[in-house]
Amino acid sequence: MSSPLFAAVFAAYLLGAIPFGLLLTKALSKRDPREHGSGNIGATNAMRTGGKLVGALTLLADILKGIIPVALAIAADLSEAWIAVIASATFIGHLYPVYLRFRGGKGVATMLGVILPWQPLVAGIGILLWFVLMKLSHYVSLASILTALSLPLLIVLTDGSMPALIAGMMIATLVTLKHASNIKRLLDGSEPTTEQDRQAQP
Repeated sequence: MSSPLFAAVFAAYLLGAIPFGLLLTKALSKRDPREHGSGNIGATNAMRTGGKLVGALTLLADILKGIIPVALAIAADLSEAWIAVIASATFIGHLYPVYLRFRGGKGVATMLGVILPWQPLVAGIGILLWFVLMKLSHYVSLASILTALSLPLLIVLTDGSMPALIAGMMIATLVTLKHASNIKRLLDGSEPTTEQDRQAQP
């Protein structure tokens, strides 16, 4: 691995690792999302902890930190393999941030961010699928898990590259694993619905 590419991968990880949910929630609501709700620093729990504005800003920031390094890799005309490595590093940074002792978010927004500039058709279908699943089930977590699991299939159906497929499989696996506690709550009936989330907002 050449030094500039190594630096790009490392920078992508560090950008992905920035815990915007924690920073925005603390700045705007003086609350720590790790001490409320699910304890996660992602957009859903940021909204539960700090309100709709905090949730929306966290969602936007977590998407953008996925878009930026991948878009730059594409603009630099890197190979599909290197784009996949940079996308994966960004995504892993969000899940396992060095700044928070490797305890990060669940990756759904950053998953969208890294896919959007690289596989825009997949991202568009994924967004539509997420909304349909969320409206039908009333569970954000279930919609997120099923959308993540569909990612490799969507890449295949849209003629994505092998590096994109490998990255998609890795992302789908990690998102699902990160939702292990949600899966347990879904099975025992204790997972909050979207209506309960709205009622619980500060």
